Amino acid sequence: MKLPHTQAAWLMVVVTLMWATAGVVTRHLEAARSFEVTFWRSLFTALALLVILPAWQGRAVFTRIRQGGGALWVSGLCWCVMFTAFMVALTITTTANVLVTMSVGPLFTALGARIFIGHKLPARTWGAIAVAGVGIAWMYGQQFGQGPMTGTFVALCVPLALACNWTVVQHAHATGHDVDLVPAVLIGAALSALVTLPLAWPFQANAHDLELLAYLGLFQLAIPCVLSVLCAKVLKAPEVALLSLLEVLFGIGLAWVGAGETPAPSVLTGGALVIGALVVNEWLGWRQRN
Repeated sequence: MKLPHTQAAWLMVVVTLMWATAGVVTRHLEAARSFEVTFWRSLFTALALLVILPAWQGRAVFTRIRQGGGALWVSGLCWCVMFTAFMVALTITTTANVLVTMSVGPLFTALGARIFIGHKLPARTWGAIAVAGVGIAWMYGQQFGQGPMTGTFVALCVPLALACNWTVVQHAHATGHDVDLVPAVLIGAALSALVTLPLAWPFQANAHDLELLAYLGLFQLAIPCVLSVLCAKVLKAPEVALLSLLEVLFGIGLAWVGAGETPAPSVLTGGALVIGALVVNEWLGWRQRN
């Protein structure tokens, strides 16, 4: 199924809104904490994809997973790191910290492609990396001495794993082997649930928590993951990158309004620099291509 361009763009906006609900939903958990939150979300995501994938791509998808090769499993491992680090970070630091830190993922990806694949970066991207670096340094620098920064450093694992993931996927594509990202997400969710199970025990989540965590697994991750793949078949990479930034704005806004989580001024300032650098970089790239 191929969507018209306008529908794909609006659907991508809906996808970012669904992604952005993680912070505000997590703030309303009553008993589940840290690794247990990660375990249940990853488990529900894996279960959902076990239903969605064969319905969407047929039962042959499981054969393709078994025959996917090393790149598919490395991609799955990267997704595992992202899923685990994201939820653990959300339980020990603010939503704004996590989302702003995650937003540097495209720039880390560009650097990874330059270092490991040899992709040349235009001057605008180097400039964006420099400005975003200033924003992150400002955000982190203002937090030193004001409490533990463990959550922020855990969140940093997400863009690093994202950069590794896309570098592996791009390298595989260059050698004639495309990686199907949705099965890779299934592998990542299953690995995340497996890794965090011992750390999640003994379970403390009540029925209310399990309902919210099931929502995260199905509606915050599994379904928008599939929808984003459909959108990416229609939209150009810069369009996807720009629209994906809405997750940061939506996520901070939802946590602010829905959970009373007011972002620190340093996060707003640093985040503005990071997002501004990304927007300008992608916009200039789009203009040059057209």
